[in-house]
Amino acid sequence: MDKVAISKNGVSIRLPDERWQHIIERHGGLDDKQDSLLEAIAKPERIIVGNDGALMAVKEIEVGKFLVVVYKEETREDGFVITAFPTRRINSLNRRIQIWP
Repeated sequence: MDKVAISKNGVSIRLPDERWQHIIERHGGLDDKQDSLLEAIAKPERIIVGNDGALMAVKEIEVGKFLVVVYKEETREDGFVITAFPTRRINSLNRRIQIWP
């Protein structure tokens, strides 16, 4: 069963098991961070514009280290997680357009 978080736009964002497996295979350090990933969608520190209509929720998970969750809002009611990754490269995120807050 998919885990779900509600985005700042009030959209249910699904985290399918297949996407979660993809994320933890690529970023082993996130294997115990599923709740943090869902919280980043529900309570991000900021949201920036991703590629191809995706949104990127950003939340600091430890000092100087950020969790970025890339997701898409397909309709006003439904969306899904594309991927997630940890980063310390905040400057590359700062170059993107911020849409929230």
